[in-house]
Amino acid sequence: MLKITIAGRPNTGKSTLFNGLTGTRDALVHDRPGVTRDTISGTMRDRPYQIFDTAGLENTKSGIGLDSTNMAINAITNSDIVLFVVDGRTGLTNEDLDWAKLVRRKTKAPVMLLINKAESEKRLSNIHEFYKLGFGEPVLISAEHKTGFDKIYEFVDNKAGDSISTPAPETQQKIKVAILGQPNVGKSTLVNYVLGEKRQIVMDAPGITRDTVKIPTQFYGRNIILMDTAGLRRKAGIKDDVETLSALKSLDAIEKSDIVILVVDATKNIENQALGIAARVYDAGKILCVALNKWDLIEQSERDEKLLKLKHQFTNSFHQIIKPLIFAISAETGSGVRNMFRRVYEQYDISNSDAPTSLINKIIEKLVADRQPPMSRLKRPMKIKFARQTGRHPMKITINVGGASDIPESYTRYLRRGLANALHWEHLPIAIEYKKDNNPYD
Repeated sequence: MLKITIAGRPNTGKSTLFNGLTGTRDALVHDRPGVTRDTISGTMRDRPYQIFDTAGLENTKSGIGLDSTNMAINAITNSDIVLFVVDGRTGLTNEDLDWAKLVRRKTKAPVMLLINKAESEKRLSNIHEFYKLGFGEPVLISAEHKTGFDKIYEFVDNKAGDSISTPAPETQQKIKVAILGQPNVGKSTLVNYVLGEKRQIVMDAPGITRDTVKIPTQFYGRNIILMDTAGLRRKAGIKDDVETLSALKSLDAIEKSDIVILVVDATKNIENQALGIAARVYDAGKILCVALNKWDLIEQSERDEKLLKLKHQFTNSFHQIIKPLIFAISAETGSGVRNMFRRVYEQYDISNSDAPTSLINKIIEKLVADRQPPMSRLKRPMKIKFARQTGRHPMKITINVGGASDIPESYTRYLRRGLANALHWEHLPIAIEYKKDNNPYD
């Protein structure tokens, strides 16, 4: 697939352009410079091209800025086309000149010079000075208003040439895996281990990742899309609007995922915040896997007791699931990571299956025979007549009932546990609904 990289100094509108060209809101957009830190990718709208949004290029010798710049340079080096974005309102800067020289040095790929924020040519600085960048005639665009995009499409189509083709159909569906958790628990370290490269910035400080970064890859024999998300904190701890936007994108990743790996720091006690994230995942009907990270830092003599305590916390906190998937791992060393993914793949395959209706009814009949439903508040008997699977994600069972239908939650939990054990759904969220079967002759 053709690779297109958007590059330039901070705050020139690269993320707005990325969102416009992909038809998404995947890139975090804010007036503050330097909001984008990691390189995020997407597919160009109506084109089979992969496009990358990079962090603003900064002349710094340490810290996040250096890591972000190095990742942006790596994306430029490996791209087939570069869209170099400058700010038409600000005019040409020394930084633009410096980074243009670097782009020419790092890649032989064709470069398209885009003068952004060109809603009105009268508001622009001297356009002719941008020829000094050495990329030929600039193109005026407005990423915010999506003007000038036709010239971008024409440029990339011409440069792609014979490489334009309809992508081969996927032989295997890509599993969307979201990595969630509180700040500084090792989410990006886990992503980097799975990718086998330092794709995400890792630092011993909270709040490094801001965007939800979607990365297609293959791991342990399956095609997946990894979603590295910003750390989630309690609302009381959020005092910055950029962090608020990041948190909303992280929560949105739950809805867009098939599997959520909730990373927690095994060296600390599980906080209510982590349990709250888990509750959101269960409510969304997604497969949840809890990764107890930094397990290599736990003393060998303390591991059994620690694992038992942590499992107890999760097991007792949720009734939607019988046995939470919990694994002790080290994202730093990779210990336990492959086994964890093997098990979540198994659950994904199970979650996409349908249980035979005859089997479900046999299970329900046995459960009812072993423990009769209680009488209703009106002292009417409850008659469970027919059951069937009516949904996935969560696994949904609809039970037709006659007589009273106000079945208490305690009996629903009994049925849910019995069904889960019999159908091997112990690790999946299960929803049970009752449908009143009105008999006119009753």
